[in-house]
Formats: sequence, C-alpha cells, structure tokens
Amino acid sequence: MTAPFPSPTKVWYTNAQAAGSPSRPENSAKGKNVLVTGGGSGIGAETARYFAEAGASRIALLGRREQPLLDTKASINEKFPNVDVFVASTDVTNKADVDAAFLEFLGEEKLHVVVSNAAMIGPQDSVRIVDSEKFLGSIQHNLKGSLNVAQAFLRHASKDAVAIDVNSSAAHLNFADAFGAYSIAKLAVFRLWDSLAFGNPELSVFHVQPGVVKTEMNREAGGTEAVGFEDHVSMPASFNLWLASPEARFLKGKFLWANWDIEELKKNAKDIEAGQRFSVGLVGWPFDQDGFKVQLTEESSWN
Repeated sequence: MTAPFPSPTKVWYTNAQAAGSPSRPENSAKGKNVLVTGGGSGIGAETARYFAEAGASRIALLGRREQPLLDTKASINEKFPNVDVFVASTDVTNKADVDAAFLEFLGEEKLHVVVSNAAMIGPQDSVRIVDSEKFLGSIQHNLKGSLNVAQAFLRHASKDAVAIDVNSSAAHLNFADAFGAYSIAKLAVFRLWDSLAFGNPELSVFHVQPGVVKTEMNREAGGTEAVGFEDHVSMPASFNLWLASPEARFLKGKFLWANWDIEELKKNAKDIEAGQRFSVGLVGWPFDQDGFKVQLTEESSWN
C-alpha cells in the first residue's frame, strides 16, 4: 500500500513480512528463553505466538490481568504443546513483582530475549489544561515500569541477549497536543533503554514503532478509525521476531518502524550501521563512540 507516513523503504507493510516468518531458519528461536511484558493481548500476545512458532523453548508472559495471560498461554500450547509457557500476573511498576516473576521464570537460567511492551496512554489533554499530577504520574508510571524490567533483564541476560523496546512514533513525532504526557514518557523510555545499551555494548537493544494496531491502548487513544487505516497485529510480531535474529544486528540501537521493508533494510545494512540514520539525537551533529565530533558528510543515497 502507499505509505501514510514518510518511509525510508519503498515497500510499506501493514501485515506480517515474509522475512519475519517463524519458518525461516534465520529466525529460529530454538533453545531460547523469551519474556514478554504486556503479553496477555495485542502485540505482546502475538509476538509471543511468533516466538513459539519459531521454536522458543520457554516463554514468559507478564501482565496485570491473569485471565488474558492464561488465554494466550492456552492458545500457544494448543498449537505448540512443547513450548513451556509461564504466566505471572505482574504490575511492572512494582519492582518486587517484576523481580519475583523474572526469578521464578528463569531460576539459574539466562534470558535470551525480552520484549518490553507494557505501557499506558495517560491523560489526553493539552499542556495548557492538563492536570499536573496525572501528567507527571503517567510519565513516571511508564518510565518506572520500563526501569524495573530493564534492571531485571540485566540481572538475568545472556551474554548476547536481545531487548526490544516496543516504543511509539510519539517519541519523535508530534501528532496532537493531547499526547504530551505519552510522548514525553516514550522519549524517556527510549533514552532509558539507550543508556542500558551504551553501558552494555554486548547486548542488542532495538526500539520499535509497532504500527497502528487495534489494541486496547489504541482504542483509548481514539482507535484506528481516528487515523483511517489499520495495521494487522502480525506485522509488529513478525518484525519483533526478526529483530531477535542475528540478521538484524546491524540495527542495534536504532529507532525503527515495523512497517519498513526488512529486505530493503538488509540491502542497506552497511550504510545504516555506519551512519546516523534511524538514530535519535541532534540533527546535523554526529559523534563517534568516544564523543569526539566527526566531520559531517552526506550519507549515500539508497537505490
């Protein structure tokens, strides 16, 4: 379809990508332990199903409400009975809850993939009139939940583990002044995971705009009807599965949209990895990893 937003790839996806298929050997999750927050429904649940189909050994589903977690577990085990699915009713803003869930799931084992997917919209009022307590409270809620998950991830991560921060385009785009709290929270969450990546370069951290999917959060924000189009939940699930594969390592630290064509991204891997493309920073002011200013050059055009 024609991209409703500016796109760096010629092809724009609204459904699952073949490159993110669980049947591709390159996307195999065999032997991996995977943990998904917000795993009871929507993008989290579908992502868990994709990892199950790709052969993950054990999958943990964390979320506030137990029944959706149990429903997702049942749907996975119906098709993939050999996958060990662990569920824990967990408030990610409660550090003790998060730590206990990680420990019960993993014990002495290591975590190979975490998908940090839990979030809240918060108040939908402009800065002019928003209640300051609700505004700041929602930012703290989102940031605290991500911090608790990030810290638990670091304690249990394998040496080459992958973290997928399911973020939002609201972190780098202004859609309406009603989403100030959510936008600020998502940019802060990006920086949190980016700081984790900077301090632990052996790990692979990705940030993803998952598309416009009809989830509970989406409905709270006005629904797909408000924007006039909809992405299928399989689209971010397939993209997340691919990000956990070795093929995606050239995108470490990048902010990505799940709609972008994986094959085209792969063709331009060298340019992306070497440059500032898809990085969040100060436009026109690139740095090398040691913090020294480097000469500004034109990045090569994509074919």
